[in-house]
Amino acid sequence: MIKVSVLYPNGADTKFDMTYYLSHHIVMVRRLLGPALKGVSVEQGLSGEGPGSTAPYIATGHLLFDSVQAFQSSFAPQAQEIMADIPRYTNSEPVIQIGEVKL
Repeated sequence: MIKVSVLYPNGADTKFDMTYYLSHHIVMVRRLLGPALKGVSVEQGLSGEGPGSTAPYIATGHLLFDSVQAFQSSFAPQAQEIMADIPRYTNSEPVIQIGEVKL
């Protein structure tokens, strides 16, 4: 199982519309990626390590797939539509990490 993490860095002028992200973007991603997508989770950053500190990421999205190949073959044909939606909910430039789930 692999996890594709989409991390949205936080900053002083960062905007993120969580309502749009959950009700439109994630719904669209699920529809476009179809059965290759095994699971989704979304987190909203609350703080950093210290009390009252700013969260380093305003939000994170995590997508589960059976393999890197399953991710690539489902995402590549839909990439343009998915990426074009990003400015509708944030001005943050997402960072992508692909990892192998070990536990």
